[in-house]
Amino acid sequence: MSDYAANLRRLMARLGLTLAQVVERTGLDERTVKGILSGANAKPHARTLHQLATGLEVSVDELFQNPSLLAHRLFDQRTNPTVDELIAAEPQLFGNWSPAEFDELYSRFGTGGRLTPEGARAAVVVMNQRRELLTKAALLLESGQAELLSAIIELLYRRVATHS
Repeated sequence: MSDYAANLRRLMARLGLTLAQVVERTGLDERTVKGILSGANAKPHARTLHQLATGLEVSVDELFQNPSLLAHRLFDQRTNPTVDELIAAEPQLFGNWSPAEFDELYSRFGTGGRLTPEGARAAVVVMNQRRELLTKAALLLESGQAELLSAIIELLYRRVATHS
C-alpha cells in the first residue's frame, strides 16, 4: 500500500469519513479516490492531492507523511494527558492549530516528566505568541518593509551567533 493510501485511510479514520463523504467533500471522482486507497493510483497528480487535502481541510503535507513515523504521535498523546485536559478546558487557545503544532505540544515534557497543567498552558501561550510573530513577519516580508525586517533579523542573528 502506498503512503498516500495509508495516509488517506488514517485521515478518513481521524475525521470519521466514509468513501462517499470523501468524494463529496473533495469533488474527486469515486474511482480516483478508490484508486488512491487501493494503491492502484500510486502517484496521483499534484492537482488531485491538492484537491484531496483542501476537501479534507488538511495540509497537503498530511498526504506525504511516512506512516511508520507517526507512532510517536500516539505515544506522546498517551504520555501527556494534561494536554487533552487543557484542550477541553480552553479550546479558544487552539484556534487554527495545525497537526504539527499539536504534535509539538504533545511531545513537550516538563521538569521531571510529563507536562503539568500550568506547564502545558505556558507552552501554549509561548507557541501562540510565536505563531502571531511569524504571521506578522510574513506580512511584513510581503510589504515595503521587507528589506528593513531582513536587515534587523540578520543583525540579531549575527549578535546571537557570536555570543553563543
